[in-house]
Amino acid sequence: MSNFKDIEVQNLDHLGIVAGIIDSIGLVEIINNLLGTDVSEKISSGHVVKAMILNGLGFVSSPLYMFSKFFETKPCEHLIGEGIKAEYLNDDKLGRTLDKLFDQGLTETFLAIALNAIEKFSVSLMIL
Repeated sequence: MSNFKDIEVQNLDHLGIVAGIIDSIGLVEIINNLLGTDVSEKISSGHVVKAMILNGLGFVSSPLYMFSKFFETKPCEHLIGEGIKAEYLNDDKLGRTLDKLFDQGLTETFLAIALNAIEKFSVSLMIL
């Protein structure tokens, strides 16, 4: 019989559904392809953007330096990606990722994500 003292319960709320949709669109991979990855980094830019979306839909409003606090009570590995811890989501990493996105071009980044989502979910476009 298992020991119930070893069981840890964490609340996903609605964030599990959002994380699943982000994964099915392939957002992390698209952003990593556009911005590149560095093997010396603990967390990729794509995972940081995924975390920002989850945080934004977590109905909290706090400054960037408090960003990692939001994820301390969330199952980061399950929501964001394997091996990811809340402490990796610091304001420095968020700022560097936002700078990279701006340098890449936000319109181009959004277009790449939107086209992939359209293809993935077989959405037809009506152009006026």
